[in-house]
Amino acid sequence: MKRNTKTKDLVLNVLKAARTAVSHDHLQAELGKTVNRATIYRVLNSFCDDGILHKVLGDDGKHYFAFCLNCSEKQHRHNHLHFRCIKCGKVECLHHEIDLSLPRGYRAVDFNGFISGYCPVCKP
Repeated sequence: MKRNTKTKDLVLNVLKAARTAVSHDHLQAELGKTVNRATIYRVLNSFCDDGILHKVLGDDGKHYFAFCLNCSEKQHRHNHLHFRCIKCGKVECLHHEIDLSLPRGYRAVDFNGFISGYCPVCKP
């Protein structure tokens, strides 16, 4: 059984307050010098392993971490796309589940779909 720590609570609070997917850099900026980079990585990976968060690789090469609003906080259950606004930088889950129809004999265990463009607030 994993123990709860003050550091985990700090990271979790920043993630919940963000209400969108956030990068490690965002967490580091929010937490300042109270938590070091390596510890943040360990906590994020632990949350992913526990099914609390999901991680997606963005088109900018960064990993983003988010709760899925259509899932309980205990388990990420479905495949969906992620969207990054190229103007404001916000990354969010698009809550339309994607049907992965693969050829016979193939079985998907992970999915990473990422779109970049303009969000409704920033669209030109």
